[in-house]
Amino acid sequence: MTSSRAPDTMEIVINSSTFGAAMDVARHHVDAGRIPTAVFGVASADGILALDAFGATGDRPAKPDDTYRLFSITKPLVGIAAARVIERGLLTPNTLITDALPTFGRWRDDPVRLWHLASHTSGISEPTLDPPLPLREELLARGRDFLAGSASRYSTIAFEGIAALIEHATGRSWEAEVGEWAAEIDATGLTLDPVDVVPIPDLAAAGLNLDRFVETRAPGAGLSGRAEDLLALGTELLRIHAGKTDGILRPATLDMMLRPLTGDIPRLDPYPAERGQDWGFTWNLRTRAPGLIARDGYGHGGWSGTELWIHPDAGLAWVLMTNQAQRDGVDIDLLDNAIVSAR
Repeated sequence: MTSSRAPDTMEIVINSSTFGAAMDVARHHVDAGRIPTAVFGVASADGILALDAFGATGDRPAKPDDTYRLFSITKPLVGIAAARVIERGLLTPNTLITDALPTFGRWRDDPVRLWHLASHTSGISEPTLDPPLPLREELLARGRDFLAGSASRYSTIAFEGIAALIEHATGRSWEAEVGEWAAEIDATGLTLDPVDVVPIPDLAAAGLNLDRFVETRAPGAGLSGRAEDLLALGTELLRIHAGKTDGILRPATLDMMLRPLTGDIPRLDPYPAERGQDWGFTWNLRTRAPGLIARDGYGHGGWSGTELWIHPDAGLAWVLMTNQAQRDGVDIDLLDNAIVSAR
């Protein structure tokens, strides 16, 4: 994993008229004051098709190569690392968390497995994003909300369990495993230690202690990166969908990650059933989303408004980078529909 990386000085602007309607949606949210900045980009299996930046944070204009905090987009990036460990025969989705952490859940009578951790079905009681204890201590101290596999409730602490399983299986940190595949696709801006990250103006109002959050180095939320890093990943995944066998994942492994794991079990707050989503192996699968034209999309969002979505049928991946925790009026479905409908 890269660390203390200074941003590139070259500004990248690729403004394709094909995605003009989608650009207008992103720009409108900035102009309406719903978000301070937006870096919006689209890629295909051949690379970046459109990339531009709008707005400013204070007196800092947004640039296409700005670094943003990804927050929960970190989750599928760690999921890819775990899937690669599965490919090496060192884990399976059925591996118990207690293989790595024998003292986990001493009071629990239900087994918690890697696939539970990866699909938000582990039942681990969730702390805040900025807990007072180190994450490993928090994980071992948490109680149970429900039996593993019986319901789905969004969980960031579960990814500390995935990190533990990766470390136990490989002898390496999750950061090193993510850094390895990121280097293969030149997504070199992904880092836990950004030098010049775009600030989030409403941090205090949203109740996040940033210093304490950064100290957690959370495998479920800690990475920062650029739009081009996520677009590089989108391009790679689209190539794998097209049959590339020497990519960061085998096609069968990507298929495994996109297999729905939540079925018809109850969806507990904050993501109730009417949102129309399933969870795969760390990916959000919007298979039942009522607001979307295309329901083949998968991806993830982040706490401050970052988005990464891949549509294999359309052959497109898109990202939105922004920096506002409270985003009233921002409907990501509008953007997604404009992208998959682009002519």
